[in-house]
Amino acid sequence: MDTTQYLDIFIDESTEHLETVSTQLLELEKTPDDKSIIEEIFRAAHTLKGMSATMGFTDLANLTHQMENVFDGVRYDKITVEPDMIDILFEAVDDLNAMVEDIASGGEGKKDVQHILDYLKAVENGETPHDYHEEEDSNQAETESDVDDLYDLDEFEMSILNESKERGFKNLKIDVELSESCLLKGVRVFMVFDILEKAGEVIKSNPPVNDLEEENFEHTFSVILVTKEEQEAIEAKINKVSEISNVQITELSLEAQKQEIETVQEEQSPKNITKPVEQKTKEKATENQATTKTNQKHNHNKTIRVNIERLDILMNLFEELLIDRGRLEQISTDLKHKDLEETVERMARVSGDLQNIILTMRMVPVDQVFSRFPRMIRQLARDLKNNVEIEVVGAETELDRTVIDEIGDPLVHLIRNSIDHGIEMPEVRRQANKPEQGVIKLEAYHSGNHVFIEISDDGAGINKEKVLKKALENGVVTKEQSDTLTDQQISELIMSSGFSTADTISDVSGRGVGLDVVKNTIESLGGSISIESEEGKGSKFSIQLPLTLSIITALLVELSNEKYAIPLSSIIETAIIEKKQIYHAHGKKVIDFRGKIIPLVYLKDIFDISSEEEDEYISIVIVKKGEKTAALIVDSFIGQQEIVLKSLGDYLTNVFAISGATILGDGQVALIVDSNALIK
Repeated sequence: MDTTQYLDIFIDESTEHLETVSTQLLELEKTPDDKSIIEEIFRAAHTLKGMSATMGFTDLANLTHQMENVFDGVRYDKITVEPDMIDILFEAVDDLNAMVEDIASGGEGKKDVQHILDYLKAVENGETPHDYHEEEDSNQAETESDVDDLYDLDEFEMSILNESKERGFKNLKIDVELSESCLLKGVRVFMVFDILEKAGEVIKSNPPVNDLEEENFEHTFSVILVTKEEQEAIEAKINKVSEISNVQITELSLEAQKQEIETVQEEQSPKNITKPVEQKTKEKATENQATTKTNQKHNHNKTIRVNIERLDILMNLFEELLIDRGRLEQISTDLKHKDLEETVERMARVSGDLQNIILTMRMVPVDQVFSRFPRMIRQLARDLKNNVEIEVVGAETELDRTVIDEIGDPLVHLIRNSIDHGIEMPEVRRQANKPEQGVIKLEAYHSGNHVFIEISDDGAGINKEKVLKKALENGVVTKEQSDTLTDQQISELIMSSGFSTADTISDVSGRGVGLDVVKNTIESLGGSISIESEEGKGSKFSIQLPLTLSIITALLVELSNEKYAIPLSSIIETAIIEKKQIYHAHGKKVIDFRGKIIPLVYLKDIFDISSEEEDEYISIVIVKKGEKTAALIVDSFIGQQEIVLKSLGDYLTNVFAISGATILGDGQVALIVDSNALIK
């Protein structure tokens, strides 16, 4: 049977089932007596096993089958839920995810998971795998060096290693560990590879070369090298590279590896699982047919899966339609033709409805990002020997897919920061009369055309004296400035570039990089971030994001004969003031607006536009960035309009204070002002 036509559905549904298993495992650990949780996990695993067997992915089916046995034991109280068992099941889920990703990228979904299968069988037999973490640590080098890497080698790579052995070359596995303080990891990797390529031929690296170049790894990487040089000579050369903390070189045993692979393949061959899988698959097919017939009587399928690329194309076409609509509105206004005006007005209403539908289609729940955090927090808390719980509110809140894709990494860093810096250790919390278990709350909600995401914790809060002292030492603020800072402004100093108050560097955070990148990423999305903190009570990071990035509402303004657009989301209000209301303070022009001193920004000076003699009255647009404000001076206001945000292309990526451009109804191009860049 040709199953390729079902591959996309299989990948999507497998990902959903694995996400269900991962989420419910966390719940199972909290409430091991809740049978409904294990039932849901069992159903997801059972469905995944049947699908995998039907599609011919035997490694997936085997591992899922063994997990299913464990879940069955928990369901009938034969197996007790313990943290070590949950760790093993999570590793199994990671392996299953890796197989599905391999299938999605065109592979066969094969992976050596014998060690996990052995542990799962031990759990099924009632044995307590206390040595799991110990053996995992002690055998990690051996397992990763020989089994995992070589099992993933293709036939061509294996033939090279076999031939090199016959010709008297050495096949070496080289494990390199960088020091934790190493900041330029890519440079160190380049220097190591330069040494290895002079000594022989690099056959494979783990992680792959692209990930190493882009620094997408922690602090260790492995290389398989074919060479005639002695191990000691290569090791000595690598150790000369600065910031290398450890080098281990071992010779590969191809014969032993070949036997290991054949044994694993024999155990995982289709003949060993065909009959039970076929039987269960038939049962599932019968069950599905019955369910389908019942559903067809009462309800039609109301959802379809649509590739995000198709939605992107649809959005691009609509953006072009929106530009043409603006042009037609301009023409109808100029001609003052009644029938044309009515037609254009109707077209505007219909296209407005169409816009809402397209934007809604692109919306996805933030749960797609939030769902990864409970497990991450569990693992970090176990690594740090801390006791931390996460509370998620508003996971159904929807955001544009493009925003969702970008916001994940900043949220990960903020949560890691809360665990490492915010939540105190249980003994410290006891002394402070707090519950031993710290809580991180993750909340999302809509407000107007924005989504707010808040990460709060009930930890130690921010030590403002320590922050201010560090800021003065690093030259982030001057002594004079520090005297006028509010508590919130002091807290937000931690988002300055290179700022860190960590006394010791850890794997989790505290390297002096990160929060400034978080801030820059959020602002590049047209959002903002603010911090509230009370020492001893906790901290709250509030992120404001636009619902979508491609179509925005803006205020059109004029400077000389040029038109500019200022996003409405950053505008507080507009006003017209007299020139005599302008004052000078600290060498800058400011105004006293509603009791607040606001600096003036002359856009003509920023964009180098020739200026005519100013009138007695001046038009200003007051914009905000977090708690800071500024007044932008323009010649006149044109009006509010929905605009399509277009990039300036590869040649104009770093134009100061311009975030893009838009095409107006009369065919003119208006540049979009990045007000965030203008507020100091």
